[in-house]
Amino acid sequence: MLCLLVVDGEDSIRFSLKEYFTLQGYNVDTARELDAAEKLLEAADYDVVIQDLRLGPALRPDGFALINFIHDQNPRTRIIVLTAYGSAEMEDEALRSGAHAFLRKPKPLSHVAQVIEGLLESRAHQASRGA
Repeated sequence: MLCLLVVDGEDSIRFSLKEYFTLQGYNVDTARELDAAEKLLEAADYDVVIQDLRLGPALRPDGFALINFIHDQNPRTRIIVLTAYGSAEMEDEALRSGAHAFLRKPKPLSHVAQVIEGLLESRAHQASRGA
């Protein structure tokens, strides 16, 4: 079973993503803030992390720290940034930091699912080539 972690400060976003992807057959965990996400990432390997850039009470983009943490924990994890605060500069920085996709809220859940499928297929293709 594929494992997915959703990290977002908005309860409604976490709930809807968890419900949708659980119905799609994923094992889904959620976290509201950076610290909780890091604890989950230390305890389990996730195939995909869907994360916002703004995590916690501060208005700074803690999501960049999370991208780096994920790469340190498990470089095979695919990272999707899903944010309402995305500027072109933030998108460039997120992708340079190691995010695999950058999506702006709101985004249909079916579109997020397509992005996940593409990232996992790409990862499997890379692994089969030994890359």
